[in-house]
Amino acid sequence: MTETEFRKIKIDDTIDVEDIFGNLDANLRLIKEATGAEIIQREDYLLIRGEQPDAAERILEELIALVRSGERVDEQKVNYIISLQESGMSYAEQNVSRDVICFTSRGKPIKAKTIGQKEYVNSIRQKDVVFAIGPAGTGKTYIAVAMAVSAFKNKEVQKIILARPAVEAGENLGFLPGDLQEKVDPYLRPLYDGLYDILGRENALRLKEKEAIEVVPLAYMRGRTLDDAFIILDEAQNTTQEQMKMFLTRMGFGSKVVVTGDVTQIDLPKGKKSGLTEAAKILKNVKGIDFCYLKDVDVVRHEMVKRIIKAYDAYYRKGERR
Repeated sequence: MTETEFRKIKIDDTIDVEDIFGNLDANLRLIKEATGAEIIQREDYLLIRGEQPDAAERILEELIALVRSGERVDEQKVNYIISLQESGMSYAEQNVSRDVICFTSRGKPIKAKTIGQKEYVNSIRQKDVVFAIGPAGTGKTYIAVAMAVSAFKNKEVQKIILARPAVEAGENLGFLPGDLQEKVDPYLRPLYDGLYDILGRENALRLKEKEAIEVVPLAYMRGRTLDDAFIILDEAQNTTQEQMKMFLTRMGFGSKVVVTGDVTQIDLPKGKKSGLTEAAKILKNVKGIDFCYLKDVDVVRHEMVKRIIKAYDAYYRKGERR
C-alpha cells in the first residue's frame, strides 16, 4: 500500500472524537462497510486507509461539521450521509437541519432530517394544499403536525384539525366499548401521539377542550367548511375516491391542507380504489397543489425499517405478490 492511499484529517481540541465515532465505534463500522476504509485515531488527527479513502474522508468531514454545529450524530444520520455521498450529494451543503420548525414542550427543536423532509417543509410553507406520499417512518405525519402547531402558535391559523379514515389495518377489531369518540380514538392514536410529543399532553388536551384542536375521523368532516384552519388528513391511502373529494372540498378561506399517505399500505376492502392514488393523477397539474414523494432514504426510524421497506419494494417490483 502506497503513501497516497492514506488520508489525514486534523482534529482540534473542540471536537470529541467519541461524538464522531459513535457508541462502541458504531459509526466507524458503518463507514467501513460503505467504503472499505479503516479509520484510526493518532493524537490530533485521524488516519484513513483502505479501498476508498476519499469517500471516507468526505463522510468524516461531514460528521465533524455536524459535531461542530452542536448536532447529535447517530447511526441513522451517518447512514443518511453515506447514502447522500453515494449519490454525489452533501448533507452540509443542503443545509438540511438549519431550519427549526418549532420546539417541543421539552424545548427540543424539531427540524427536517433529510433533503426530502426539507423539501416537504418548504412545500407546506409555500402551497395551500400539499400531498406527502411515502413509506412508513419518513416523518410525513409528524412534520405536518409540527407545521400545524407552528402555524397555530404564530397565529397564522385559528384551529388545527387532524383527520383519519377509520379503516382497520387488515384486522377485525370487533365491537369496541364506550361512546362514539371512545370507539374511534384507537384509530386516531398516532395523531394524538404527535400532538402530545410536540405540545405536551396537558396543553394539547386543554386546546382540544377549547376546540382549538380537533382530532376526528374523516366521516366527521362531511358538510363542513373550514376557514383559518390547518387541516391534516393522515393515512389518506385508506380514503375512497368519494371521501377524498369530500375532504378536499372542506377547505375554506385562510386554510392550509396537508394530506399524507403510503400507497403501499392500502387497507380498503377489495374492489375499492384509493382516493389518494386517484387524487395524485387528477390534481398533479393543479396550481397551488404540490406533491412531495418521500423515499426509503428519508426513513428516520431504526435502520431496520429502511431495510424492510427496501425488501418489500424489491419483492413487489418483481411481480411476486400472490
